[in-house]
Amino acid sequence: MIISMKPHATKEQIDRVRERIEQFGYRVHSIQGDERVVIGAVGVGDVTACLEQLEAMPGVESAVRISAPYKFVSREFRQTRTRIRVNGAEIGGDEFIVIAGPCSVESEEQILRTAEAVARAGAKMLRGGAYKPRTSPYEFQGMEEAGLKLLRKAKQATGLAIVTEVMSESDVDLVAEHADILQIGARNMQNFSLLKALGRTTRPVLLKRGMSSTIRELLMSAEYIVAHGNPHVVLCERGIRTFETATRNTCDLSAVAVLNELTHLPVLVDPSHAAGRRSLVPPLARAAAAIGADGLLVEVHPAPENAISDGAQSLAIPEFERMMRDLVPYLRLWRETRAAAGDATM
Repeated sequence: MIISMKPHATKEQIDRVRERIEQFGYRVHSIQGDERVVIGAVGVGDVTACLEQLEAMPGVESAVRISAPYKFVSREFRQTRTRIRVNGAEIGGDEFIVIAGPCSVESEEQILRTAEAVARAGAKMLRGGAYKPRTSPYEFQGMEEAGLKLLRKAKQATGLAIVTEVMSESDVDLVAEHADILQIGARNMQNFSLLKALGRTTRPVLLKRGMSSTIRELLMSAEYIVAHGNPHVVLCERGIRTFETATRNTCDLSAVAVLNELTHLPVLVDPSHAAGRRSLVPPLARAAAAIGADGLLVEVHPAPENAISDGAQSLAIPEFERMMRDLVPYLRLWRETRAAAGDATM
């Protein structure tokens, strides 16, 4: 249910509405807007009776059902876009955010060199895997805590926010000590215990779409995080598995447009994992900006030919710099489109 309070409803009226909702057995989430408070309620109870009583309470303007199975992440619950501030940057706001860095942290020299280069080129955040989920148990699994410390050192050197993957409930607190955004990889999109644990953190979460997951399943996974207390979720389209073999995955750019209609959460595109080939990353990046993504997640390595993992899809530093320059006219269009839609203050 969504309960919209009147513009000048008092705190006492709002508190009484919250109490009445909880008496019916629902969990309550509130959004404090500029002019009014909107209260969301989820759970199992007598919806009809609850709605009737709420509509009669002082200070309530309207009370309606949420038809989508994902409640708190739907546009029904919140019409305005969610903006997530991280280290001075804002995902979902009036700036196209580029997150760049290597697939995995390999050494101090590698991560510092990459961080300095992508920062100069305009990236706002550094990505790098300290824990790496790999298909083969014999492949490099990441530097783990040592890698997290190197990422923190890169942040101190460049000021870039850190985005890195967390794979286990037991690692959430440790990763959160070092990272600004906790990433959920495609393989863990439906690891519900991990999603619940991330719902109890205060760090923003970057949730990647599973390789064979529908948009609805992606949104339901986001709902797990938000419903457990963390509203700071960023979605990421990273390509899905289809019958096509020319690319590593199929980059579903239509998902960006669909998600922008269905949810208020920001949406990023990862062209590196979608394509699997560095030559395809820049054109997919431009397409992501054109279709309305909030930013990019791109793999960059100072020497892709020597990368321990995903070298074929990683841009060399000069290639990343060229991609950022080529994005400029697309970002002008992006800003104009967003301003026209009323989603940005220019």
